[in-house]
Amino acid sequence: MTGKIKQIKTVPADPRGVLTGSHYLDGDHAAAEGCIAAGSRFFAGYPITPATEIAERVSARFPRIGGIFVQMEDELASMNAILGASWGGAKAMTCTSGPGFSLMMENFGLGIMLETPCVLANVQRGGPSTGLPTLVAQSDMMQARWGSHGDYEVIALVPDSPQECFDLTITAFNYSELYRMPILIMMDECVGHMTERVIIPEADKIRIVPRRYTTESPSTYLPYKADDDLIPPMPPVGEGYRFHVTGLTHDEKGYPVMNAATQKKLVSRLINKVKDHAEEIIITDEKYMDDAEIVLLSYGITGRVAIPAIEKAREEGLKVGSMRLKTVWPFPEKRIREMSKHIKGFVFPELNMGQVVLEAERCACGNCKVVRVPHAGGWVHDPEVIYDAIKEAAK
Repeated sequence: MTGKIKQIKTVPADPRGVLTGSHYLDGDHAAAEGCIAAGSRFFAGYPITPATEIAERVSARFPRIGGIFVQMEDELASMNAILGASWGGAKAMTCTSGPGFSLMMENFGLGIMLETPCVLANVQRGGPSTGLPTLVAQSDMMQARWGSHGDYEVIALVPDSPQECFDLTITAFNYSELYRMPILIMMDECVGHMTERVIIPEADKIRIVPRRYTTESPSTYLPYKADDDLIPPMPPVGEGYRFHVTGLTHDEKGYPVMNAATQKKLVSRLINKVKDHAEEIIITDEKYMDDAEIVLLSYGITGRVAIPAIEKAREEGLKVGSMRLKTVWPFPEKRIREMSKHIKGFVFPELNMGQVVLEAERCACGNCKVVRVPHAGGWVHDPEVIYDAIKEAAK
């Protein structure tokens, strides 16, 4: 049996460095400010378009508020550095884009296995390979889910505006502490580089989740002994706790145990600590859903591009609703499956050749149409193409 997450208490943000008020920021800079507001004081990264502005902003801001910024030699080292910093007690973050995301996947998997709270922002661009460094895509979404080897679950948040880049970066840090794992922010180039108004609240209005430390004594503490919520508390640093962590399959002590029984127990817990709390993790933005016969699914910049198509279709009498995924992983499969029984179809535009739409097809179970609207990236969809897909779903 699993239970509610224990000790879900929040505290106000540290007022040091929180730039309260109204600002005009691009999405990358807003994510950097979210990192600061969330209490992060360690950032390791390597320059890569179109994510570099996050690191640049942090590198300028951290020295003024007691933070540490390190430009690493590459993306592998960047991901490893934030894992180590987190175990040293810091809230840590890195950022990257396509090719760097690929390089980070090995140590991302290590973070999953070590159950290390940290945040990785990927500002997506066109690929494969070097691809389109300065142009938009959403083609890393399945890599986010399956990029490292082995069985595990991930949490991936997707903003559609600079304001959400700020807000969801704070959410990502809170989730990393609640579920003790690396969290992904899957921005895209358009959202990362667009400039809009961002409202940053007073620090006492920003609620953050502090690290959950064990109440066991150093003599009885086991670093991977989970509570009923399947999430083990962490040891405070420098207070006499001795512990071992490894990427190998391990027992509650953290020591390698090479057998099938230990593998089943550990991997099942890593998966279920996300699956069992999926309803608490999933965030969506829904409009026009009360009478919807067609539901347009989207995430990131594509949700904004689809708005003219939805409005045009509704003006013509088509009952179109919108469900924008702020959390793509875990996928809201329960909700999609239930909706599929009562509507004519889903329309799913993505800036890739068809990735997350496969999850919609799986969850619809043939109950309704699922109309793909793929796009290879480089620029956003023409809203007319999305409008035509809505008409197709309505037939």
